[in-house]
Amino acid sequence: MVLSGMDHQGMIIRPPSEAGSILLQVTLGCSHGKCAFCGAYQDKRFGIKDRETVARDIAFAAAHCRSQRRVFLCDGDAMILPMPRLLEILEDIRRELPWVTRVGTYASAKSLRMKSDDELRQLREAGIGIVYMGLESGDDAILKSMNKNGDSADIIEQGRRARRAGFKLNVTVINGLGGVEHSMRHARETARALSEMDPDQIGALSLMLVPGTPLHDLWERGAFVLPDAQGMLAEIREMLAGLHLTRGLFLANHASNYLPIKVRLPSGKQAALAELDAALDGARALKSESSRRL
Repeated sequence: MVLSGMDHQGMIIRPPSEAGSILLQVTLGCSHGKCAFCGAYQDKRFGIKDRETVARDIAFAAAHCRSQRRVFLCDGDAMILPMPRLLEILEDIRRELPWVTRVGTYASAKSLRMKSDDELRQLREAGIGIVYMGLESGDDAILKSMNKNGDSADIIEQGRRARRAGFKLNVTVINGLGGVEHSMRHARETARALSEMDPDQIGALSLMLVPGTPLHDLWERGAFVLPDAQGMLAEIREMLAGLHLTRGLFLANHASNYLPIKVRLPSGKQAALAELDAALDGARALKSESSRRL
C-alpha cells in the first residue's frame, strides 16, 4: 500500500509524539512479534526493506516534506537492523534531508543488546536522538505470561545503556496488563523498574484487548479479567505513587486512557496524585468507552 507517495506497507504504528514526523518505513512488522497483548502487526511478517525502496522514500521526503524536522524509523523495532544498514540509512537522511534535527526509532532489549556500547554511541552521533522502548510491566511473572522478550532486569539494563549512549529514552508501560488479580503488584513492580531505569519520559497506556491476540482469547474464556475504569485509575495512582525519577515526564494522556494526565516529575507528582484521587472519588469526569482508542 502506498500512502502519500511513500512505500508504507500495512498499518503504520508510531508514538504519539512522532505525529508530525516523516515516517520512514525501513522494516516490516516486529522482530519478536509474539507478545500476547499485541495486535499491531497482524497484517505483516517481519522483514527488512530493500535499499532501493528506502532510498526512493527518502528522495520523496526530500521533495515533499521540507517542513518536517524529524524522522521516525518504522516499523516495530528498526534498531534490530544490522549496524552497516542503519548507518547507511542515517547517512542518507543526513545528506538528503539536511534540515532534519532528530531521528527516532522503537528499540527493544533484544535489539539494544545486539549493539555494543560503542555502536550505540555511533548511532547517536549519526543522528538517532530518541529511542522508544516497551517495558510494559516490571513484574517478571507478568512479562513471562505475556511472552515478552526479556525479563525486567534485562530491559532495565538495556534502557540504561541507551541513556548512557546519549539517547533520550521514552519507556512505555501498559496499565491493566496484570489483570484484576495482579493489578497492584503490576503497578508497584513497574514503578520500581521505571525508577531504576530513570527514563526521560514514560508513556502509560491502558490495555485494550485486540481480537485475534492470545490475551483476547484468554479474556473470552474468562481466564483474564480486565480492570474497569476505576481499577485502571487505582493502578495508575499506585504506579505514580511509587515512582521516583530524577527528572522527566509521566504521560498517561494516550487515547486509551480514561483520564488524561501529564506530570513533570518530581515537581508535579503530588498534584497529579490529588487529581487521581478526585477521579477515584467521582469528582472528575472520565473518558467514555466509545471515545477510547488504541
